[in-house]
Amino acid sequence: MTKTFYKFARLTVAAALCGASLLTLAQTVPVTGIVELSGPGATAGTNFDNGVKLAVKAINAAGGMAGKKIEYTSLDTQTQPGVAKALAKRAIDQGAQVVLGPVFSGSILVSMSETKQAEILNIVGGEAASITQQGHPYVFRASFTQAAAMPKVATYLKNTVKAKSVSVIYVNNDFGKGGRDAIVKALEANGIKVAADLSTDSGQVDFSAAVLKAKQADADALFVYTNEEESARLLRELRKQGYTKPIVGESTLTNEKVVELAGDAANGIIGHVGLTADAPNPTVQAFTKAYVAEYKSRPDHNAMKGYIGMWSAKAAADKAGKIDSKAMANALHNHSFSVKDFPGLLFDVSYDAKGDLDRESFFVKIVNGHSEVIETLKPAAK
Repeated sequence: MTKTFYKFARLTVAAALCGASLLTLAQTVPVTGIVELSGPGATAGTNFDNGVKLAVKAINAAGGMAGKKIEYTSLDTQTQPGVAKALAKRAIDQGAQVVLGPVFSGSILVSMSETKQAEILNIVGGEAASITQQGHPYVFRASFTQAAAMPKVATYLKNTVKAKSVSVIYVNNDFGKGGRDAIVKALEANGIKVAADLSTDSGQVDFSAAVLKAKQADADALFVYTNEEESARLLRELRKQGYTKPIVGESTLTNEKVVELAGDAANGIIGHVGLTADAPNPTVQAFTKAYVAEYKSRPDHNAMKGYIGMWSAKAAADKAGKIDSKAMANALHNHSFSVKDFPGLLFDVSYDAKGDLDRESFFVKIVNGHSEVIETLKPAAK
């Protein structure tokens, strides 16, 4: 059976399942979000999904993708990799032309085999370096890879914090282990000793033992790489035990939800972020204003990933001139896009041959419960 026949069969089945005609199906672009709407990843997945829905609204109002309106459906992975894989199959059977998500790297690594086999464009929110090392020609990121982000964190710890030793606390899942491996490698490359290497569990509630070990290690700083809710609990425990050394992390640590849940315990923490609603950038500020009007809350980096991911699919379709995964992937690989042409991308962005992206990024500090940009980093290629 040829892949062309397989794709036609998918569309036929989708039309039958949905009670729609092939003509109607051809006039729209079916897009499916495979996202964490419940379980430990609910905060990240719901925000990602909200970002996608806001992008769909804006794109459809502007004429759609390659002249066709988007029909968006989101499916809940329950933050379970096995469920994510099953939902990827369902999305394909129902005729999805683009799949957005998941956000959690473990679910991506399991589900992306389905989009690869079906040759479907898959834009994901995960940061594990291994995602784009699998040779999936249709997978692209909406965020930095850990391999690109962690050297920036290590350089900051060396040059600005002046740390000679760092303790690391990470969550024991694909996301956390990938980040841990990347930061340890980057720290060692900068001559910084890892004084304590502490693993925690997804959904963990009590961080007293991990914090005690970090204090006993007496490193110059602490690097934190855990999920949103765990990060907030960890920060509260750190303050409870009187931890006073610099606390540095990546995007998740300074997430809006973490700051909200941690309260005063979040003040003073610093993070490298590829995306922040506080970026001194008119396109970001316009997006933030629209998001707040739609959802009555500020967007976090996951919401921005979802928004940018959907706009990346539009950029690919418009550049290719058609809704075709192979043509759209070719339009993204080794190409750059400007916010002048695609404002929903929020930043000028370049994709490489693997689907990893390059754009400017930021260091932020939490001050009085709010994120403040303290440093803007140029894209690596500049």
